[in-house]
Amino acid sequence: MAKRSKREVGVNSAPMADIAFLLLIFFLVTTTIATNKGLMLQLPPKPDPNQPPPDINKNKRNIFKVLVNSQDRLLVEEEPLNDVRKLRKMVKEFVLNFGKPDQESIQLYNTLPNSLRRLTRKDPNSSDSPGEAVVSFKTDRGTSYEMYMAVLDELQGAYYEIYGDRVGISADEFRDLDRRDPDAKRKYEEAREGIPMAISIAEPSKVGE
Repeated sequence: MAKRSKREVGVNSAPMADIAFLLLIFFLVTTTIATNKGLMLQLPPKPDPNQPPPDINKNKRNIFKVLVNSQDRLLVEEEPLNDVRKLRKMVKEFVLNFGKPDQESIQLYNTLPNSLRRLTRKDPNSSDSPGEAVVSFKTDRGTSYEMYMAVLDELQGAYYEIYGDRVGISADEFRDLDRRDPDAKRKYEEAREGIPMAISIAEPSKVGE
């Protein structure tokens, strides 16, 4: 009697490939992938080459100068500042100064909550009013990206804290306002009325200038 040959028993791998493919799709659909949003800056329109540049007549006391050199050293109003975190308070005091208030800025002061009124000053050597205050930020081409972002975050953060306090929310909540919503848009405009975020970012200097 002939012996029957033994049949090799194997595992069919085709269904495993299907399962692996389905798992891959599942993780791609359910996983949140972080993305870099970049800087939220509104750039000015391109100047018309046929038009002369506008004359800017701004009293020096209305300009708060911030400079970072090629070694990431910070100068604020021509004085060295070692701790960048102190910059936020300095900007708030500058913006909320009423050194030479007119009728419009007096009305603005009257709309401020007590939390902001306590920060206001009447220094005649500082800005005339929040509407006149301009923060000038200049870097060097050798300035590191990390230092640039750290300084810009403090400058913008000062304004966000002012805006948030003005409408009774935190700075982060103000930044997250969805202006497509009518109530959020109204709160956004109310917070910024009379206090524009006037941060002038100058073109970087060449290394060593």
